[in-house]
Amino acid sequence: MNLKHALAQAQQDVLHTLQRYFQTQQQTQPQLLAATQYCIENGGKRLRPFLVYAVGNMLAAHQDDLHKAAAAIECIHSYSLVHDDLPAMDDDELRRGRPTCHIAFDEAHAILAGDTLQTIAFELLSSTDFDIGASQQLALIRSLSQASGLLGMVGGQALDIAATDKAISLSELEHIHRLKTGALLSCAIELGYLCSPNVENSTRAALDDYGRAIGLAFQVQDDILDVEGDTATLGKPQGSDVAANKSTYPALMGLDGAKDKMQHLYQQAIDAVCPLPYDTRVLEQLAGYIIARDH
Repeated sequence: MNLKHALAQAQQDVLHTLQRYFQTQQQTQPQLLAATQYCIENGGKRLRPFLVYAVGNMLAAHQDDLHKAAAAIECIHSYSLVHDDLPAMDDDELRRGRPTCHIAFDEAHAILAGDTLQTIAFELLSSTDFDIGASQQLALIRSLSQASGLLGMVGGQALDIAATDKAISLSELEHIHRLKTGALLSCAIELGYLCSPNVENSTRAALDDYGRAIGLAFQVQDDILDVEGDTATLGKPQGSDVAANKSTYPALMGLDGAKDKMQHLYQQAIDAVCPLPYDTRVLEQLAGYIIARDH
């Protein structure tokens, strides 16, 4: 399967799953429901759900399990963006070319929409109709909880805030981004193989190595785009990290050094999955996409 088609299919599948969920929630407060759906129906790339599907399909996971796991991680990612955009955090008014949730609605509904998305994620993962066994389903919940929390995305965000207006080392920056960005991307891969029965430990380890490499490569490219991109293509203000006086890979390594780092991470990702006895072409194409994307 070609990457463009696979990405489009993942986008369609995860949106369909979440739309079906929202159709069962019509009795809630209308403004909150509208704000929550606004955060999901935002034209995102859906890379995390795509990774769930790509890995799960490669390992013969049950499709309905993948739908729920992919929707769950998209809810967590979307909630994090809503809260990141708030005035108390990054104070952004534009996300993917559209007004951010607190601009389109208000701060209170943006906070509540983010809270709602976080709870939906674990409602989906704890549903009673998974094909996998209870222990694997519990592992799904644990994986997403850990990747989202103190030692994952939220902890990374806190470290990022603490590092603003400060000089930090390259290793400190890498630690921040392995948590803030990389943890959820790696988790998507883990959800994919946890939905599949009887995956060998060596396969899991190789996929974990791939996840760590692309997770960091994604952030390095984000930092490069903050320097080289433009607002119209990025869908958010170009130069926002520089304006906020944040440490970035180009700031610490220079633009050429950051690009070399990204190429090295790309090669690590390819080297991790190439030996696997599966068709890994889509995963290899995704690694190339991550370092070549323009938004």
